[in-house]
Amino acid sequence: MDIALDIGPLKPEPVPFVLGLVLFFLLFAVMAKVLLPRIARVLAEREKATEGRIEVAEATRAEAARVHAEYEALLAEARHEAARLRQESAEQGTALIAELRAEGQRQREEIVAAGHAVIDAERAVAEAELREQVGSLATELAGRIVGEPVDAFARESGVVERFMAELRTAQPSDAASGESRG
Repeated sequence: MDIALDIGPLKPEPVPFVLGLVLFFLLFAVMAKVLLPRIARVLAEREKATEGRIEVAEATRAEAARVHAEYEALLAEARHEAARLRQESAEQGTALIAELRAEGQRQREEIVAAGHAVIDAERAVAEAELREQVGSLATELAGRIVGEPVDAFARESGVVERFMAELRTAQPSDAASGESRG
């Protein structure tokens, strides 16, 4: 049974050919039963690990986006709060300045009023002292001019007191004209 095929230089010998086929199928069966399931299992584990990592990465990315959104919201709220606090501080500062100005104005008015009171009191004291001195100086001068002491006469007749009373009644108009000149 020799088959005579003319296939050229590639004509295989039947024994090695059959032996090669048997070994090939034997090796294929071993590979299919032992090696390929292991390879498939490793590939499946890698696929699962990769998919798991992708899912974890997506979950992590989603969590990061959520945390970022919360951060942005908190940051916006903090900015709003800071702006509100700045506005309140500016309003409080303005109110405090106005209050301090009013207090300063009131104190200034009190000081000016106290100064006027002191000036009026000192003026009254100075006027009283001047009246005494003017009266005694006028009577002494009149006595020198006349050549006799006129103290007793001036005291008895009240000349000095009448003169001072006339000065007091004439003084407000003189004071107003004196202040308008100064």
